[in-house]
Amino acid sequence: MTARIWPALLLTLFLAAPAWAISGREVMQLVEDRDTGENVVSRMTMELINKRGKKRTRKLHSFRKDRGEDALSLIFFEQPADVRDTGFLTYDYDEEGKDDDQWMYLPALKKTKRISGRDKAGSFMGSDFNYSDISGRDLGDFTFKLIKEGKVGGAPVWIVLSTPKSKDVMEETGYKKSVLWVRQDNHVVIRGKSWVHKSKEVKFFEFKDLKKIGGVWFTLTTTATRKLGKQVLHKTVLTYSDIRLDQEFDDTFFTQRRLEKGL
Repeated sequence: MTARIWPALLLTLFLAAPAWAISGREVMQLVEDRDTGENVVSRMTMELINKRGKKRTRKLHSFRKDRGEDALSLIFFEQPADVRDTGFLTYDYDEEGKDDDQWMYLPALKKTKRISGRDKAGSFMGSDFNYSDISGRDLGDFTFKLIKEGKVGGAPVWIVLSTPKSKDVMEETGYKKSVLWVRQDNHVVIRGKSWVHKSKEVKFFEFKDLKKIGGVWFTLTTTATRKLGKQVLHKTVLTYSDIRLDQEFDDTFFTQRRLEKGL
């Protein structure tokens, strides 16, 4: 009797266990490899919203150039007056193990500050985005686990747990772990939840208003919300407009000299 039950039990357990056709690492490689457009210019509106609902608005102009597998980006703040001409320059390297380079120009001090590894967990211009959120992530620095599949707004998604492999990566990104929701049809991350390192805060990301421009999917609205329990501490809403692809740039545009010169 036992000999007959045991194989049947094993078969039941096998059929009940999820058999994913794809791993978490493979999902994130699809995200990494998707087309994000080349030589892109856009305008951005950044809304900073405190827990009482009070808003501050900033206007930005963004430029990105693809150089082989690497990417160069330059962001200038245009409004309001107290942040005008503040600039942010990033060299996003594709090479595994090579840290991205970032510089911030502060016109009030007439000073360019290099963003070191430990500084990348800090707030980007008072927003709820870290400096590390602005640049790319090295997939080799994380382990990925496919938790389950589901749907968001009727679209099938993969839900992936991302965990830093080392304390250094955790401190540089500012997160202990993250869960990402990735659409299966276009490989766009549409939702995220990150547990803040050395804090009880949790940060929620939403990537909404998907639009295809020049054959490339863009999320026109990105929201980052910091919470402590159920309490909203602060929120940042970043809205993109006037997105243009295949613009002509010279590499000299993406230099510290141009960063300090402004638009």
